[in-house]
Amino acid sequence: MRDRSSRPVVMKVKPGISVAAAAPERATAYLRPLLRFAAAHVPAGKHKETPLYVLCTAGMRLLPERLQAAILENLVKNVPLEFDFLFSKSHAEVISGKQEGVYAWIGINFVLGRFDHEDEEAAVVTVALGDQVESLVRRRTVGILDMGGASLQIAYEVPGSGAFSSPQQEETAKSLLAEFNLGCDVQHTGHVYRVYVNTFLGFGGNFARQRYEELVLNQTYVHNRLRSQRTGLSPETPFLDPCLPMGLEDTVTRGSQTLYVRGRGDWQACALLLHPLLAGSNSSQDSLIGAYKAPIDFSNSEFYGFSEFYYCTEDVLRLGGRYSARAFISAAQEYCSQSWEVLTQRFQSGLYSAHADEHRLKYQCFKSAWMYQVLHQGFHFPLDYPSLHTAQLVYDREVQWTLGAILYKTRFLPLRDLRQESSRQAHTSWLRLSFVYNHYLFFACILVVGLAIVLYLLRLRRIHRRSPRTWTLS
Repeated sequence: MRDRSSRPVVMKVKPGISVAAAAPERATAYLRPLLRFAAAHVPAGKHKETPLYVLCTAGMRLLPERLQAAILENLVKNVPLEFDFLFSKSHAEVISGKQEGVYAWIGINFVLGRFDHEDEEAAVVTVALGDQVESLVRRRTVGILDMGGASLQIAYEVPGSGAFSSPQQEETAKSLLAEFNLGCDVQHTGHVYRVYVNTFLGFGGNFARQRYEELVLNQTYVHNRLRSQRTGLSPETPFLDPCLPMGLEDTVTRGSQTLYVRGRGDWQACALLLHPLLAGSNSSQDSLIGAYKAPIDFSNSEFYGFSEFYYCTEDVLRLGGRYSARAFISAAQEYCSQSWEVLTQRFQSGLYSAHADEHRLKYQCFKSAWMYQVLHQGFHFPLDYPSLHTAQLVYDREVQWTLGAILYKTRFLPLRDLRQESSRQAHTSWLRLSFVYNHYLFFACILVVGLAIVLYLLRLRRIHRRSPRTWTLS
């Protein structure tokens, strides 16, 4: 949707609605600017039939349930007093990470037109649906990879029903698979999709760096104690960090411990050092290696990488777009091997993206190694995989989970309206047709009756002429 100046009709406010936790009675006031903006762009006569949804994500999920309920209750009670949108208690909820992933998956595939099954030249997949004997062949969808600062998420379609090695794995898979119908009628199974969605907390770029620093701190402490050394205890004897650019000096502080580090820019050594972090803790839920992952047909699939996948490839390395592992590794190694002085000079000369800042320069070496490990060791993407694209915009627009959410929530509404309109049109057409039909039928009947009378009179006349006359003489 665009305004009269052809600008996108978009409004964002920060921070999130979870800030109302301190005063839930102010939740409606928080949303008021957004709702006024929406009300100004939706025709006033359509407000009462325009559904409004308030869907809350990670910030609200972190709050206690009583605070979540208090915020939502305030919205349900007060929003209808100020706005005429179609809004009820069922339209306000805190969604799960799984729902958020599904909505993001719907959004990107909708923008790319992957729900249009009429394109005969597009790549296709064979999908097994429930108890149906025959499989369905339809257009191939894309999977998504999204790495933020704290978490990592993946979502992709699972065409086959598959088999499970154990009842425990089957139970785990059920919690990670979402099956839903995007068709306009529940009876039509052509748009039933089965999607694997998983969110890995602590595997985002910034949290991974924190975990790495704790690992280095602990290992250095043990190493010093066993060998009676003082590595990292002073600027003169720093820990040589392979994940920082050559010559960059930094400190890592945890509680009362401080570790002095200096970058040595060895990308391969960094990648090896990060591999244990994929395992997380002993819990499989916190492990990228041990977690259940639905099988991916890498020979017939396509993925889009967002957020850190894009920043890590584009902001400094300028490799955003179609991903090539060979080109990425080469560029990352070259970057890491450069001295910090050279990198800052390049930055000041404007050789990097406008979105790059000093934080990006400092941790680019680490994050590129982490992204590599996540992609190829955690999710097992082949090094020669040709169908991964890193992106921030798709068709020059930002694709967010909110687009998928509104598509999913309102998927049955258009058909219902169309059916009602079709019913009215059909009824009206039938009335018109009946009137016209009866009108002509009436005249046709009169014509037939008139012709019948004329024919009858003509026949009587002929009979009268042929009859012999009898004369009587007296």
